[in-house]
Amino acid sequence: MAPTHVAMSLAFAAAVAVVAPAAAPLVVVAALVGGVFPDLDMVVGVHRKTLHQPELFAAGTLLFGALAVATRDPTAIAAATGSAAAALHCAADYAGGSSEPNPWEATTDRGIYVRTAGGWVAPRRLAAYDGSPGDLALAAALSIPGFVTLDSGARAVLLVSLVVGVGYTAVRKRVPQLSGRTPALYPMVVALFSMLLRRR
Repeated sequence: MAPTHVAMSLAFAAAVAVVAPAAAPLVVVAALVGGVFPDLDMVVGVHRKTLHQPELFAAGTLLFGALAVATRDPTAIAAATGSAAAALHCAADYAGGSSEPNPWEATTDRGIYVRTAGGWVAPRRLAAYDGSPGDLALAAALSIPGFVTLDSGARAVLLVSLVVGVGYTAVRKRVPQLSGRTPALYPMVVALFSMLLRRR
């Protein structure tokens, strides 16, 4: 679910911020944007196919990562972080449940579309489905590094995200996946984070 992607992205940002503290503000924004970007294909294409581009994101991570190591430029560090967060999003979708209106029924093997594999790859179902209790527990655990390491703005985003995650988990089986629509959490999180940054 979206809160898990947010928590995972900001956990990665926390690790990068420890190594490159001067780039931390850019890194947090890049991780948040990269971590939620792939799911915009719920609006502009086929979910878990159109904007889920694991190979492209992995290549971007390597390219921008090498540039960041060579130059220590904050923009390059942020670009590498954003690409890595998007790649992690794709990996999480592969590790989780299937993409279908009621994923707890597991009626399809559509985990994520991988072009180099020639099509859809079956999900591993390590988390049974998005919004499952296990998914919420993972989101909570992944939020810890961000709460410990990042600033108050990022912690506020994590807190709001977890609250939404708790609510979503509580009603998940009564809310089929809204394929073709943007999850409401994404614009809300981005707007909240932008507002917090403007206040600093």
